[in-house]
Amino acid sequence: MKTNQKGFTLVEIAIVLVIIGLLLGGILKGQEMITQAKIKNIISDFTGISAAFHGYQDRYRALPGDDAGANARWGATNGNGDGVVAGVYNTGPCVVTTETCSWWDHLRRSGFVAGAGVSQPLNAVSGLVGVQTGGGEIPPAAITPVLGGVGGAGGFFGVMMCSANLPDKVAIATDTQMDDGVRIAGTVRGQLQTANNPAIVADATGPAYAETGTNTYALCRLL
Repeated sequence: MKTNQKGFTLVEIAIVLVIIGLLLGGILKGQEMITQAKIKNIISDFTGISAAFHGYQDRYRALPGDDAGANARWGATNGNGDGVVAGVYNTGPCVVTTETCSWWDHLRRSGFVAGAGVSQPLNAVSGLVGVQTGGGEIPPAAITPVLGGVGGAGGFFGVMMCSANLPDKVAIATDTQMDDGVRIAGTVRGQLQTANNPAIVADATGPAYAETGTNTYALCRLL
């Protein structure tokens, strides 16, 4: 008694492999396009908020959040007008009495940023976007440099914008396209995260960016 045994021919196997290759190529290309879109979105956040900040300063001669004329202008909560945006970028929950939260309220009321209220926006990877002045609430003469070590030349003095929870590939590409791609130098600095939306700390001697597929970074840029 004979049984018919059928199998795939080499041509059929080749066709299947070609189809699988095309599908994998499409998936990888799609992932790359998504990554590039995230990078462009993060860069857009930095450039857009920087433009809004400088536009506000030019129009009102004050820092958003720190503006002592906000109440007379819009009925918003005033800052104390000392030239420092007090607080930290990852303040939570945000309230109008914290200047780094009122920063967003003032920019939104002035029309420089869309939306309403004091809550910090989220970036393309659901990390917090926020601002702080150097070490936070310390007056300018005593601000502890962050993301740059000791001394005025190596640290950030002034208002900086931070964007957290960035995958390593996104963080490296953003720093490279906007600055020098060096984690602890330039106007864009990176901090390796060990938790979501971390506090920003001094780091002048740590390792370079490492693209492992699991690392995440917070990036800060001096505005």
